[in-house]
Amino acid sequence: MNQLEKDELRQQGIAILQKLAENTKKKKQKEATILTLFFASQLWKNAKSIGVVRSTEFEFDTQPIIARGLAEGKIVTVPKSLPGHQLAFYEVDEYTAYRKTTFGVEEPVSNLFVTKEEIDLLLVPGIVFSSQGYRIGFGGGFYDRYLADFEGNTCSLVFSEQLNDDWEPFTFDRPIARIYTDYAKGRKTHEPND
Repeated sequence: MNQLEKDELRQQGIAILQKLAENTKKKKQKEATILTLFFASQLWKNAKSIGVVRSTEFEFDTQPIIARGLAEGKIVTVPKSLPGHQLAFYEVDEYTAYRKTTFGVEEPVSNLFVTKEEIDLLLVPGIVFSSQGYRIGFGGGFYDRYLADFEGNTCSLVFSEQLNDDWEPFTFDRPIARIYTDYAKGRKTHEPND
């Protein structure tokens, strides 16, 4: 697969997500199904700290995850983008203010930096996912760089419409360890005790 094909898949994936977002009821039902699986998982139960992005309107809504994490006493961290396509995660709480970036993503107004080693579970966003856990993101490479030496657990919450096995990942792509989806054939990759 070349970069042009990957860009085309990304554009198709964004269009699919935007179409799903227009059907609010269907999107909320799918999110509820996926969240039920996710919150019942050992990955969630065992994580004392999580890293999660604040979603845009057409993505999987991460606000319930942030709220539940805080309610359960987990350390919840949200990323800020840095120069050089880097990410840094900062601890948030229910009083944290957010600033919208030029990408339309809300980033925390927080100085409580959290290292990679302190994050147990990273929820990785994306546009297109293979059943093996490979993903096509928004194209900035922020998560690819962050995941390169991240040793905690990773997962993604994926609508069945985002699953597509008709592409080959690049050699530097890193698979997500676990995908939670509303599609029964969504393949489990390795997850202990789940």
